[in-house]
Amino acid sequence: MPDFVYDKKVYYNPVEFAMDRIGGTWKMPILWRLRDKTLRYSDLKKDLPHITHKMLSSVLRDLEREGFVTRKVYAVVPPKVEYTITRRGLKAVPVIETIRKYGAELMKELGVKEK
Repeated sequence: MPDFVYDKKVYYNPVEFAMDRIGGTWKMPILWRLRDKTLRYSDLKKDLPHITHKMLSSVLRDLEREGFVTRKVYAVVPPKVEYTITRRGLKAVPVIETIRKYGAELMKELGVKEK
């Protein structure tokens, strides 16, 4: 299979490429929460209490740059920012759903307990 180049990075297969777009600890959980509603930054932070503000901002910027979410800023005080999933982001939702289901089954099979 040939190598693929995108944004000066070489990819060796489509899975690697896709995971670079939506993989990592936080991208899929953020897209999952946006799948059927627009959320404010503060709502995402409340729903993902273990993510730092710096990481949430960074991941949202990545998702926006890659076209998975849109960001709308309202000129009010205090600042109001909303995030909405795009068509590209919605295409990732069935993949995330499958990974979530597989993860839950694997956790059960391996006896992983909720904390």
